Amino acid sequence: MNITASPTPPSVTPPWLDKGDNAWQMTAATLVGIQSVPGLVILYGSIVKKKWAVNSAFMALYAFAAVLICWVIWAYKMAFGKKLLPFWGKAGPALGQKYLVAQARLPSTAHYHKHGPLAGEIETPELELLYPMATMVYFQFVFAAITLILIAGSLLGRMNILAWMIFVPLWLTFSYTVGAFSLWGGGFLFHWGVIDYSGGYVIHLSSGIAGFTAAYWVGPRLTSDRERFPPNNILLTLAGAGLLWLGWAGFNGGDPYSANIDASLAVLNTNICAATSLLTWTSLDVIFFGKPSVIGAVQGMITGLVCITPGAGVVQGWAAIVMGILSGSIPWFTMMVVHRNSTLLQRVDDTLGVFHTHAVAGTLGGLLTGLLAEPTLCNYFLVVQNSRGAFYGKNGGKQFARQIVGALFVIGWNIVVTSIILLVIRLFVPLRMPEEQLIIGDDAAHGEEAYALWGDGEKYDSSKHATNDDHELSHFPREPLNGPNRVRQVTV
Repeated sequence: MNITASPTPPSVTPPWLDKGDNAWQMTAATLVGIQSVPGLVILYGSIVKKKWAVNSAFMALYAFAAVLICWVIWAYKMAFGKKLLPFWGKAGPALGQKYLVAQARLPSTAHYHKHGPLAGEIETPELELLYPMATMVYFQFVFAAITLILIAGSLLGRMNILAWMIFVPLWLTFSYTVGAFSLWGGGFLFHWGVIDYSGGYVIHLSSGIAGFTAAYWVGPRLTSDRERFPPNNILLTLAGAGLLWLGWAGFNGGDPYSANIDASLAVLNTNICAATSLLTWTSLDVIFFGKPSVIGAVQGMITGLVCITPGAGVVQGWAAIVMGILSGSIPWFTMMVVHRNSTLLQRVDDTLGVFHTHAVAGTLGGLLTGLLAEPTLCNYFLVVQNSRGAFYGKNGGKQFARQIVGALFVIGWNIVVTSIILLVIRLFVPLRMPEEQLIIGDDAAHGEEAYALWGDGEKYDSSKHATNDDHELSHFPREPLNGPNRVRQVTV
């Protein structure tokens, strides 16, 4: 009897696969995902007034899910595929088996000499990574998702949820993919040598500018909400902030696309800058306001994380401290002094101050990278060899100029495109909730409330808020806390 052998299945560990790189990249992607869900879901749901807790958390949760579906159907290749325009890739799905299990490549990243006898020859080949394309698609998705969620921070407490649901895929398609391709995927800023190590421009500057622009078009919250908007749970705010901070290890540690020494440096620099910035912001609060603010500490932490992001793996540890001091003081100044004295900034209701914590801090980080990028570290990461910050002399001044141009491109594109998207949406759906919904909040928008508790951030005043039952109960004598009828704690 002839027995025909079954064909040998293809290996799930091809020769090009590095299990360590693949494991780290998927771990880093998951850490970044945790920054959004549950990190920013918790932070947004707890840092706002109680009546907006559900709506704010849901805006983040929806964006995370919607971005993923759009990303794999068409947007990934617009950001990291073959070049369509100098700032945009060709759209297409990233869903097929053959595509996802093949070795990850970024086809537009091959860099060519522009001058001298080697002009036209390859200086740096296209990026070929030691894990499958599925890992790369997932890793880049979580960055796209958090960018949209950061924009939501400017719009909490009044944006029509239907308008937000339409805005997310449109902004991802026409704004995020342009910045990502231009700076990371092989676009003109990538090949010119603009340094954006992990998204100071692609993510933070773009979300800060887009959020501020969107806040202008959507309009402000109710006057009562703008004047008094207390966090409904500061401890949960800290929990969300903690997930954001620790998740940043994946944010900056994953962007060398490898578990290498540059990833280690980036993670350490990230934590150094965040801690320095938090302490600087808190010190300024104590000096000028007499007491440390917990919310201020969170803002200082965020500005430090944002500021180090464009240069995390290309600056030295002492530079991370310098960046932390500046990121804890300059955004503090723009938020606490400039904002309060600027008619324009006062007109735009940027709920969580995303303009200051992300746009200002992201721009600051990009410019400081142009000053402090260390030559050897630059060669670890950049396709344009011999790059350096202005602090290190030679052609470093050119790097600083590139950083300025890169920032201006991201700012200009986001102002224009975000405005166009919102003006088109409002032809079909109001951008702002109607007044009657704004008064009620979550129950009107979703038919749900976060807490079955009394009040909306007000302090209890028996003369105003006591019910008839409260007054009647006040006439009865109360048992002392140590009396025989007290409620006993059950121990397990």
